[in-house]
Amino acid sequence: MLPQPVSWFAPTPSGARYDHLARTPLARPWRQIVGTLLVAVGFVIVGVVVVLAGSVLATLAGLPMPITPDETFGDPVFGMTVLLLSIAAVLPLVFGTAALVQRRRPGTLSSVAGRLRWPWLLSCAGLAVLALVLGQAAQAAAMALTGEDTSDLFGWAGWKEFLPALVVIVLLVPFQAAAEEYIFRGWVLQAVGSHVRNPVWAIVLGAALFASLHGYTGAGIVDVFAFGAVMGWLAVRTGGLEAPIALHVVNNMMAFGLSAAAGNLDDALRQGAVPWQALAGTVVQLGVFAGGVLYLAKKRSISVFSG
Repeated sequence: MLPQPVSWFAPTPSGARYDHLARTPLARPWRQIVGTLLVAVGFVIVGVVVVLAGSVLATLAGLPMPITPDETFGDPVFGMTVLLLSIAAVLPLVFGTAALVQRRRPGTLSSVAGRLRWPWLLSCAGLAVLALVLGQAAQAAAMALTGEDTSDLFGWAGWKEFLPALVVIVLLVPFQAAAEEYIFRGWVLQAVGSHVRNPVWAIVLGAALFASLHGYTGAGIVDVFAFGAVMGWLAVRTGGLEAPIALHVVNNMMAFGLSAAAGNLDDALRQGAVPWQALAGTVVQLGVFAGGVLYLAKKRSISVFSG
């Protein structure tokens, strides 16, 4: 009788919560440390390589390159393309590190089912649209009630400016947003969760790292941290990254889309200060989305533990 082939991948722990999926029989502290260092260093290296490649292409194409602290590429659509690619390109690195260093199936980064649960993700995307519309309305109302100008929130620069940006947004934002979720909610949650039982520490750490890599100040940084914390909590409560990816994709598509439509794409890329009234939108958006996701997850009996 021929010997059975031995799988490279360790078996997924049975009955494990999402943040504990890295607790395989082959789990060792060194695997988490080396894997986390590879993801962190790789994130920087991939970003630098993509930006350098973008600089070469911009030079060859004769695009303006002001190279200031706030701006590297003079063309905002090209700058957005490079930015999104520099983050999206990290996705294979995260999957590869899980497979080669931790010797676990990359799908365990997606959910307790070992894959993305697409019907569930699409349901969450519908909720995300509703939450974002209500959040935008709440922010606009807060600004109007406090006498702030709301003209910057919505505008129209014309199809000539909007269409090129829209193509880039539709093609790249889903991968960019998913990459950030796999890093800050997927990898961080499971790396910390492999040693710590309480998910709060991993959720807070992931949210803090996520916020630190954004250029917002004041209310903006509070918004980003809150977003990261709620997304980490939902990943644990729903057993996967579907809900966080859905809101992140829809949020970024709307943010970049509104800026491009108004001709303010440069401002979106620079980030910076955000009016405190935006927090009204944050509370409504995250509250509606989290409440809706938890309700639907319970109603549809979405698995929270691995099989």
